[in-house]
Amino acid sequence: MIPVTKPFLPPQDKYLALIDGIWKRQWLTNMGPLASELEMNLKEYLNIKHLLYVTNGTVALQMALKGLNITGEVITTPFSFVATTSSIVWEGCTPVFVDIDPKSLNIDASKIEEAITDKTQAILATHVYGNPCDVEAIEKIAIKHNLKVIYDGAHAFGVVVNGKSIFEYGDVSTCSLHATKLYHSTEGGLLITKDGDLLKKLAYIRNFGISGFDSFAELGINGKNSEFHAAMGLLNLNYISEISSQRKKLSERYNLKLKSLKAFRPSWHLGSNENYSYYSLVFESEELLLKVKSTLDGNEIFTRRYFYPSLANSLPYLKAQDLKITNSIANRVLCLPLYHDLTVEEVDLICRLILRTQNN
Repeated sequence: MIPVTKPFLPPQDKYLALIDGIWKRQWLTNMGPLASELEMNLKEYLNIKHLLYVTNGTVALQMALKGLNITGEVITTPFSFVATTSSIVWEGCTPVFVDIDPKSLNIDASKIEEAITDKTQAILATHVYGNPCDVEAIEKIAIKHNLKVIYDGAHAFGVVVNGKSIFEYGDVSTCSLHATKLYHSTEGGLLITKDGDLLKKLAYIRNFGISGFDSFAELGINGKNSEFHAAMGLLNLNYISEISSQRKKLSERYNLKLKSLKAFRPSWHLGSNENYSYYSLVFESEELLLKVKSTLDGNEIFTRRYFYPSLANSLPYLKAQDLKITNSIANRVLCLPLYHDLTVEEVDLICRLILRTQNN
């Protein structure tokens, strides 16, 4: 059986050594020494000034909206994981969908302005599969219309755009450190902002709004993470180069073997590096996708239609919209297995089955 993804796990003895320290200290949460160390190490690794380690990527999005005082309309993408949209709704805001670019699969920046109204307060865009949005164009639009920008960078760990971290763009960027991600802490998320005052506010929000033993500064939430999760994050950071190198090798193998496949890969931002978070393909037709998926399923090789269906017409708490490009892409996109200990031989097997299905 070949799953679509598997979490990277560091050597068990090294993890247990850190757990032993937690047992001795009996400091399990509330930003213990491991969580604090992880924040410092991540800032150094990502070369950013401000960062908060939080419970997960969804809470990070909710905290970003709350921290920026967003209460009105938020322009966003319908081609993302459901948490991008549900966070907007959860915070009492109104998502306004804009169709995506058919090549990059990110929100189409050229269509954002026509969606702006007097109720628009922010843009929340996703770096789909870690592929950077048109951050330059979005920044110009935001300045022109006095809008806040939040980036859902759930997949974008380690991505650099024009020589700086993708997380440096926007008013706030978020990242997911869920177990399925390129880099993970079992569960976890990141909040990044260049604004020191906003960071302080978000830090209060993370801890119930508490500002002292008997005082409160903000409306808060429990956004803290545990020492057990931080331990996993600390160890995994030591292996990120090895993980990225292996995923790159496997992705290039897919590229080589699937050159004749009637499908395309999303076009990557020209000023950025690829981080190999996913190996996604957009097939020529949904019919071909379903044939391929059925063949792979029959051989216990599991894939994921990610993101499917389009959020624009599948959420029961929102009025359905017909966004043609998003709908077409969502119906034809498939993510193939990609993880650290997937072998080249397994990739070759997957590719043979796919091509045999296409050619039959």
